[in-house]
Amino acid sequence: MPKPAETGCMPQSLSFSGSGFLSVYQMGAVKALWDLAPELMQSAPKVYGASDQVQKTIFEAAREARKFVLGPLLSKFNLMIILQNALRNFLPDNAHEKATGRLYVGVTRLSDGKNILISDYKSKEEVIQALICSCFIPIYCGLVPPSFRGVKYIDGGLTSFQPHYGKRSMITVSPFSGEIDICPRDSPLCHHYLHVCNTSFQLTMENLSRVSHALFPPSVRMLNKFFDQGYKDAADYLQRVGFNKSQEQTVSATQNWS
Repeated sequence: MPKPAETGCMPQSLSFSGSGFLSVYQMGAVKALWDLAPELMQSAPKVYGASDQVQKTIFEAAREARKFVLGPLLSKFNLMIILQNALRNFLPDNAHEKATGRLYVGVTRLSDGKNILISDYKSKEEVIQALICSCFIPIYCGLVPPSFRGVKYIDGGLTSFQPHYGKRSMITVSPFSGEIDICPRDSPLCHHYLHVCNTSFQLTMENLSRVSHALFPPSVRMLNKFFDQGYKDAADYLQRVGFNKSQEQTVSATQNWS
């Protein structure tokens, strides 16, 4: 594949799949893209995501969930409140100005099951509400769906696991192996794929394990390994397409949260 910067095509947009607690994999991938191809990140016209969370908050939430046998399913554990508070603390007051037209959040409209991409925000609170809607899995996250501008939405990954728009030039990122640009590479001997929610996944035991980890978090140590894997897979992708900024910067600088 030719280097995008030399082909004359439009800058690459980024698409992040639904990932639950494994969004740390995508954070590792983003760190690699910033470290090794900052020009690609700076020029990205659009960022698409079915869900996204703050790394430290994910680790803290994982620790809390692991205290209970049923983890996130227990009423004492409210992932939506944890995420909402984290976003309010970490997002800048002008988040809506930075996100409008660039951050496309995939959600599923509850009334008709249609997948919608939200990209226009009037306030920081609207950015938060869109992200909360994109993460809400019925029963797993609660019984009453959140709303955006008075309309109820649930997890966008239920109808389009890998957000996209038309034939736009795009880099796809997911912690699940499949027909995705940046993802784990499972056994090349496996040629069986499952097409679900507009995305093709490899039918491997590793992927089944990742689904479990996405919903029921593993240890922080293992989450750190997923972060590392995301970094490495993104670095490998950049090498495949010709972004070789530095041969020495292909090892992850893991963020160790104790």
